[in-house]
Amino acid sequence: MQIEQYAEVVQRLTLNIEQVIVGKRGVVEGCLIGLLAGGHILLEDVPGVGKTMLAKTLARSLGASYKRIQFTPDLLPSDVTGTVVFDQTGGDFKFREGPVFSHVVLADEINRASPKTQSALLECMEEGQVTADLKTHHLPEPFFVIATQNPTEYEGVYPLPESQLDRFAMRLSIGYPDLAAEKALMQQQRLQHPIETLQSVTDVGEIQAMQAVARSVSVHDNLYDYVLRLAQATRTHRQLMLGLSPRGSLTLVRASQALAGARGRDYATPDDVKTVAVPVLSHRLIAHPEARVSGFSVEHLVGELLQTVPVENAASKAA
Repeated sequence: MQIEQYAEVVQRLTLNIEQVIVGKRGVVEGCLIGLLAGGHILLEDVPGVGKTMLAKTLARSLGASYKRIQFTPDLLPSDVTGTVVFDQTGGDFKFREGPVFSHVVLADEINRASPKTQSALLECMEEGQVTADLKTHHLPEPFFVIATQNPTEYEGVYPLPESQLDRFAMRLSIGYPDLAAEKALMQQQRLQHPIETLQSVTDVGEIQAMQAVARSVSVHDNLYDYVLRLAQATRTHRQLMLGLSPRGSLTLVRASQALAGARGRDYATPDDVKTVAVPVLSHRLIAHPEARVSGFSVEHLVGELLQTVPVENAASKAA
């Protein structure tokens, strides 16, 4: 696959998803960038703005297998990953796959489940596998988790631990549509929901090829240094108790590569890093309690760092 074909498929997917998700191109592109970077997406927003529908629309556009898991306080880890059961016919124990064995998995309202159940996704998201009864079961490729969560100030939620937040490539927020987009939604759903007639525009084989293309996008050595300077600035900032992890630095580079490919370039630039920095970094940075009380915004801090951390000559086609 050439970079031009990569960009064309991204555009085709975007337009297809926008038949259902109206007026939210930035969020749609963000989900695709997260997928092509080999990561996972956390959608945090109030109920009813289309988080679940976005995940379902993306899966249908990809032509991929799709499972939805509704996270509730009584959900067990085995309800997510699967369990070992006794097969009376064969007289032995067999592993029964859970809903996580799918290309696209929607973890709906993930922060309504207990931390024990939330942790069932840790191995899946990081290593693409499930371990049960001392045996490893590999998940299908590509494997993509879209988790939704309500804001932490809502009732009945368990905040995600830092270790799990760090496994999401990007955190996105859909937000309310503008009035024109909301009117269009009501009009197009008067007779039937547009997802009922939505067709896939690619397949999992092509997505795997695109993920390989994204990894091959050239990154200049100076661009690596720029990402490291951003990471170090978060680790030494006086208002942060937790800075950017090495996993976060790697994700920032990979998301920049995926975005560059979507823009039709075979090399990443500092502008690519700046475009994806807020959704990649903000959920990974933890402010000191006194800073949070004073109204400190991690997103605002990331914006400041993008303005103050020097870029130098980080844009080049040279690897």
